[in-house]
Amino acid sequence: MAAYLGEDVFKLGFGLMRLPKKFGGIDIEQTKKMVDLFIEAGGTYFDTAYVYDNGGSEEAARKALVERHPRESYTLCTKLNAAMHCHDEKSAKQQFYTSLERTGAGYFDYYLLHALQNGNYRKYDEYHLWDFVRDLKEKGLIRHYGFSFHAGPELLDRLLTEHPEVDFIQLQLNYADWESSGVQARANYEVARKHGKPITVMEPVKGGALANPVPAAQELFRKANPNASFASWAIRYVASLDGIITVLSGMSNVAQMEDNLSYMKDFKPLSDEEQEVIHQVKKAMNAVHSIPCTACHYCTDGCPKNIPIPDIFAARNEQLAYGRFEKGKSLYAEATKAAGKASDCIACRQCERACPQHIGIVKQLKEIASVME
Repeated sequence: MAAYLGEDVFKLGFGLMRLPKKFGGIDIEQTKKMVDLFIEAGGTYFDTAYVYDNGGSEEAARKALVERHPRESYTLCTKLNAAMHCHDEKSAKQQFYTSLERTGAGYFDYYLLHALQNGNYRKYDEYHLWDFVRDLKEKGLIRHYGFSFHAGPELLDRLLTEHPEVDFIQLQLNYADWESSGVQARANYEVARKHGKPITVMEPVKGGALANPVPAAQELFRKANPNASFASWAIRYVASLDGIITVLSGMSNVAQMEDNLSYMKDFKPLSDEEQEVIHQVKKAMNAVHSIPCTACHYCTDGCPKNIPIPDIFAARNEQLAYGRFEKGKSLYAEATKAAGKASDCIACRQCERACPQHIGIVKQLKEIASVME
């Protein structure tokens, strides 16, 4: 295996997208405990974004990490999203300076143009953002830059051909999406490696779905190793790939942090026997239909009817994946009690344009309305 940027980085990264909540905001005290546990175990890579939790994630990074640990003891990544929370070149570029102020980090070790996909990648050219991040690197305000990506291998190959200077990229990789026709994880991984780009991995447990897989998958995992968490299989699967800088896990409590550290502190790649277990699990999961939502909530930003789409999809998946029909209805009623219902959708499709998973949201909501209401 050839040397690459980040080869010596601790292979578990702390994703700050799904931090613990308390009284409607981020639980800073619990986040501090998680940060300390992570660093004590050898972790260094922290990942946030301008758009995460309306800026709360970056501010939490300052309070729990930057103000409490020496700057050289960790690396921090954040992101600029030209399709959200901005309306022109000036406001897009301002995201960087706002992130710098929120975090108090002084500079960013890693910086990403965020969530490039077919519907928005031209904005990054229109706003001259490739030149912008290159100039920031020359000024020492960022150390390494790249982009996170949510489309197919053809566009990825084009972007890496046009921008060979990028230091790394961030891809959605997990065993459930490896051969997915929507996410195309394997094909994207192979394009990235063809261009020699190292990878930070997002959604290794697919928004938590692989931490609680369908019953048939759970049975296979328990038979193979009754002591291993379901999440451990997913994270070790992608950490075993070549060219991985780190695998980001959006941990939401101390227990999740402790579980992840239990097997990643002394990380061992999957054995051939374990790879075969994953193969059987993929077959079991492919036999079950569910909505591939990762609960990123990009779809809800700007929904004119205030529809809690990820919560509605989670309720429906209780029925589709687990056969718990009454629980699904109960969760649906709770999610829509003070918000829009599935039947309120006016098919404006802003949600579909924002969805990194390319879900046909309007069609799904129509079907859910017929079942749940």
